[in-house]
Amino acid sequence: MKRIHYYIICAFSAICGFSSCSDFLEIKPQNEIILEDFWNEKADVEAVIAGCYAAMQEEAVIKRMMVWGEFRSDNIGPGSNVQSDGSLEKLLKENIDAKNNYTTWKDFYNIINRCNTVIKYAPGVSAADPSYTESELQANIAEMVALRSLSYFYLIRAFRDVPFSRVAYIDDSQTMDLPATKFDNVLDSLIDDLESVQNYAVKRYPITKELYQTGRITQDAIRALLCELYLWKKDYENCVRYADLVIDSKKAIYEENRQKRTSSSSSNDDNLDRYNGFPLVGDSKSSNTYGNSYTTLFGSDRSYTDLVNQEIIFQLVFDDSPQANNMPANGAVNSFYGNSQSTTGLVAPSDYIYAQIEATGQERKVFADRNKKLDSRIYTNCFYRNGSSDKAIRKYSSSSTTIDASSGTLEASYSIYRQNQNGSNWVIYRLTDIMLLKAEALTQMMREGSDTEADYNKSLLDRAFVLVNAVNKRALCQNQTQLADTLLRSNYSSKADMETLVLQERQRELMFEGKRWFDLVRLSQRNGNTQVLAAAALQKATTGAGLISNHLAKMDAIYWPYNLDEMKVNTNLVQNPAFGSGEDQSYEKTTKK
Repeated sequence: MKRIHYYIICAFSAICGFSSCSDFLEIKPQNEIILEDFWNEKADVEAVIAGCYAAMQEEAVIKRMMVWGEFRSDNIGPGSNVQSDGSLEKLLKENIDAKNNYTTWKDFYNIINRCNTVIKYAPGVSAADPSYTESELQANIAEMVALRSLSYFYLIRAFRDVPFSRVAYIDDSQTMDLPATKFDNVLDSLIDDLESVQNYAVKRYPITKELYQTGRITQDAIRALLCELYLWKKDYENCVRYADLVIDSKKAIYEENRQKRTSSSSSNDDNLDRYNGFPLVGDSKSSNTYGNSYTTLFGSDRSYTDLVNQEIIFQLVFDDSPQANNMPANGAVNSFYGNSQSTTGLVAPSDYIYAQIEATGQERKVFADRNKKLDSRIYTNCFYRNGSSDKAIRKYSSSSTTIDASSGTLEASYSIYRQNQNGSNWVIYRLTDIMLLKAEALTQMMREGSDTEADYNKSLLDRAFVLVNAVNKRALCQNQTQLADTLLRSNYSSKADMETLVLQERQRELMFEGKRWFDLVRLSQRNGNTQVLAAAALQKATTGAGLISNHLAKMDAIYWPYNLDEMKVNTNLVQNPAFGSGEDQSYEKTTKK
């Protein structure tokens, strides 16, 4: 009799109100479930779906989202006690080999197999359980296809070519050592899969299930993923199309929320006008006090669920007080970004980022000081006080940030999560991310030359600038009812100028969210060279700049090597040629015999 091994974690069920796993776990041992005894009713499907989300919530998974998407970039440098994690210390120096712990991918394939298992067995449950309707079945399948696609998307951005399968592996007799499928083929498969299920996904959950709105896959989440997948495919028209669907959906939520607001909060009603027609959460907490958008979107104050739903599209949800409520904490952030007991985590903002904060004039390329209207993201991303030398990442590690300008000098205060009690949600997609992806796509649709050469180019530049300017304007520490543009459209009159602006704004807005390295990889794929990526990585190099420059000149080197243990188990894998055989750092390409 076939047996399937599940490692169902019920914590996410308790957080989001999913159906309880307890009955199921009491019937059979937690790690051995007989197939014929399990897939019988709707609750069984819901239990495994809960396990899929819980698996994605695991510390090892979120750590790899952070490491693969960000840590090789110019944003990240070593923090306190980084030597305690040898693999992390090496990768921050671009000294990566196939034995590095962060080259393991088993946790992502675990999620993929859980999703494949639901897709395989849920139709049979629908046939056996009348309470499990066809529409619920299709919505669950769409949800699982999306989580599977998201997992594969992380894998191909990190490793390029990866083993790809839609088959559920449920016993040891099945062949699992698949050769790697090419990046473009996996990308096309993910797009095809999501296109086929998007219309079946839940559009919006009932108001009684508030955390489901952003904590589970919805139609908006699938369309956000399709938006980015099409951008990587260089299908810019479809990228823009899906971005618009997401933006329009968020505008509809904003309008619904506006109708519900009381007169005491009517000052928020003109946010669409303030931010170029986009429903962004205002940053002003009160007169001369800023940081509201951070606390609403990333912090522990979750009383503004309607505002969160305006911007957050999909996130991994953690409890506000994990220890008190016996829930898992966000251990990845606690370890990497720090806590109140260890202000600086294993990583910190790079010296380059801190130098940019302190720089003036033309040297200040990241957080530009335009007419002394400072960018609030200096403070919400990093620990920064005038005259302070403490280097720490504050995004996600703080439950709230307040920026006080009442004295004329900006001063930030932070409420930092205690050790092992980080309750921050990990955001996968939010509205400003999609807006900037759309701006990037619009820029790539341009023809070479300045906007004066053709109305076609000028229109695209105008549309891209409006998006970037809205995101940038929200972050300025100035009176939110009298916002003044500090970016000038006239300064961005060519495709190259706008491309640089979009990349810089994504760095400012999404810093420490696991996006920066992936942005640079996408740019390298598009340009066919690594010049911008290598230059960015070298910004933080203190030693070995020549070796790093030579290494990152190779397109192969911007991806990760397959882990040595995976190479031993799966003889069909052919190592990334930038990492030789995987047992040393030679550049000799290996081929399969």
